[in-house]
Amino acid sequence: MATTDSSSTQIFLQNPIFTRFILPFLLVFFIVFAILEKTKLLGKENTKQINALVSFVIGLIFITVLSPTMVVQNLVLFLSVALVIVFIVLLIWSFASGEDGFKLGEHKGFRTVLLVVVLVAVGLGILWAFGVNLIGGQGSLVSTLFGQVWSGPFWTNVIFGVLIAAALALVLGGAKAAKKD
Repeated sequence: MATTDSSSTQIFLQNPIFTRFILPFLLVFFIVFAILEKTKLLGKENTKQINALVSFVIGLIFITVLSPTMVVQNLVLFLSVALVIVFIVLLIWSFASGEDGFKLGEHKGFRTVLLVVVLVAVGLGILWAFGVNLIGGQGSLVSTLFGQVWSGPFWTNVIFGVLIAAALALVLGGAKAAKKD
């Protein structure tokens, strides 16, 4: 009777040969080939074979050195996560704003407040997705931000800074409005 052991079953996309060699090689090969084709660096006529050969050699050199391969793998992972985060922000923003523009309120301040709420919600969602303990217990985000020796003076300074910035914005905004009249 055949058993399925999760440690021994892998799809081919998870195979280290595929993830550490084939995918980075193909990525570098196609990027270098596209750059050579677009810039016509090696000539203007009949250079497709030369560009392909140069791209092939650069791709092979690239995968033989571990450090650049790991950098590219990490950057691609970061890019993937960042694209998903941007997609979620835009999706939430489009739900809130409506199809034909901003239906919930035409006031610019309302848009700013809604944008801040959306960004805070997405930020908390990202922290939750990474497994950060947000509330309660030792090592949680709340205890790290508010339960440390440095947190009292830090948050006092932050509050005073925000109040001063708000007062300056009100004064400077009022001065500009007075000049217009």
